[in-house]
Order: sequence, then structure tokens, then C-alpha cells
Amino acid sequence: MLLNDRQIREYALRGMIEPFEPRLIRQVDGRRVVSYGLSSYGYDIRIADEFKIFTNAFSAIVDPKNFDPKSFIDFKGRECVIPPNSFCLARSVEYFRIPRSIMGLFLGKSTYARCGISVNITPLEPEWEGYLTIEIANTTPLPAKIYAFEGIAQVVFLKADNECEVSYRDRGGKYQKQQGIVLAKV
Repeated sequence: MLLNDRQIREYALRGMIEPFEPRLIRQVDGRRVVSYGLSSYGYDIRIADEFKIFTNAFSAIVDPKNFDPKSFIDFKGRECVIPPNSFCLARSVEYFRIPRSIMGLFLGKSTYARCGISVNITPLEPEWEGYLTIEIANTTPLPAKIYAFEGIAQVVFLKADNECEVSYRDRGGKYQKQQGIVLAKV
């Protein structure tokens, strides 16, 4: 079953999403923003102002089994420019505590998709907890700007008829309770 706004609000008030914005925000202090907050059948998450921008300045090899942190430049700011045909990592503003019978799936915001900016976030598995690490790819040959504290993706929540036998927490998932932007690890 897909959760609706009332159900998402109930779970959020029990700690599933913190901070939780109970309505869709489209303006802040009179200026338009990429929307975030509760929608009809989902929740639009925000990105914080911490980024890791991919660089090839040190000619590192991208190896998911031995990821070299020198592949990224750390950046903090309200706007982040992603180089052409590159990507950055960010983290969500929201902290999640997913119940055992719930799974979350993500879709990128259409505002960014229409600019050639793709967002990738793996599913929120039952009993996973933490801040999300978000990959934001600039698929264009031009620099692309993204905005901190504004919407980046929508999560839709699915509720199972029965709880899973083994949850993310049960199997000791390696990204459990992650706090900042966490790089790939095996």
C-alpha cells in the first residue's frame, strides 16, 4: 500500500522524519524555492549545505571497494555548482527512522530533471536510520547549480501487509545511523 499524506504525517510525528514539514513549501520569505515538505502521496526532501564535489584533479580511480576521498572537494554553501558531466554528493536535511513494515523509494524533482540534473538515492529499507547521502549528477555540458535547504527528491513510502523477516538493522547494514555525507564502503 502506498502511504498518503495523512499516513505519512502520522508516521513522521512518531519520529520517521525529523525535521518534518507538514505542508508543501514553495516560497520562503517571499522568494520561490524548489518545493519541499509533505505532498499528497510523498515527502519532498531537502539537501543540507554540505557537499562533496567530484574532481579528477588527483587522477584518482573510482573504485567502490577502495574509494579515495581525494576524489572530492569539500564545499559548504547555500548554492553548489556541479561541473559539466560530473556529480556531487550531499546529505539530506531530514533524519529518517524507517519502521519495520515500511520501505521508501525516491524520484528526482522534475524542476532539476528538466535541467539535466539527475538524483540517485537508494531505497530506504525497513529499520534503516540516518541522514541520506544523495548523489546529484549534472548530465549536461554546462555547469549546473543546486540549492541547499530546498527540495531535491521525493520519497514515496510503501507499507507491507506483513513485516519483513530480516530488516536492515537486523543484518547490521553498513550505512546504519550515518551522520554526514558517507562515501562508498564495502
